[in-house]
Amino acid sequence: MFNEKEVITKVLNGDVRAFEALVKQYERLVFYVVHRLVKDEGAVEDICQEVFIKVHKSLARFNHQSKLSTWIARIAYLTAINYLRKYNRAQLSDYPEDIENYHFTTETPEHLLNKKETANYVEQLILQLPEKYRTVLTLYHLNEFSCLEIEDITGMPEGTIKNYLFRARKLLKEKIQVYLKNELP
Repeated sequence: MFNEKEVITKVLNGDVRAFEALVKQYERLVFYVVHRLVKDEGAVEDICQEVFIKVHKSLARFNHQSKLSTWIARIAYLTAINYLRKYNRAQLSDYPEDIENYHFTTETPEHLLNKKETANYVEQLILQLPEKYRTVLTLYHLNEFSCLEIEDITGMPEGTIKNYLFRARKLLKEKIQVYLKNELP
């Protein structure tokens, strides 16, 4: 279990492994926030690294008035916004000046449509789950709450939450396998 106060103390005392644990805990959150704002895939990775550098340098000023995840998400958001402001002309340009070196997407319209259809199908499957499974699955995977946070939100014991997550994933997997079996020649 991730104890943010303990990890912060260790990081401030120079424990590199504690900082690695912090990065591992929040890297998906940072990527999600940055990727929602910045569409340049190459820049997203650089911005995420910059966010964690800022987190490391500023951690001593974290005052525990909010959750650490909220504080880190704010740094990610502001860093991405600063990137967009700095490279605004490049983001707004419809055509690159050097068209020969411009890389177009390799995704075909058919591939994009399949991705969209798959996402819609999975969303429909989630809506068909029993409410308790749907709630836990949505809070955990889509809203990225931890099991302890879900326990605080729902009042369910942590073991029950983990059980519901397991069952919900298993139901989704079974339904997707049936769908794929029927779709593939």
